[in-house]
Amino acid sequence: MTEIIFEVHEDEADGGYVATALGHAIATQGETIEELREMVREAVQCHLGDGAPGSMPKVIRLHFVRDEMLAV
Repeated sequence: MTEIIFEVHEDEADGGYVATALGHAIATQGETIEELREMVREAVQCHLGDGAPGSMPKVIRLHFVRDEMLAV
């Protein structure tokens, strides 16, 4: 595996950020971007770091999604 992609949304209810992996059952959250990065690395290590050759991605990509409403 060369990379794993996480879709990141702002958590409107509690603040902070929520990241969900595309194609994998991995999700995590953090209060700040830095904390989120640490939590994503830890979650990937926990779920994919089983020691099997090629199971760990070389790159973790965070894709930030932001909603914006405009008044008409």
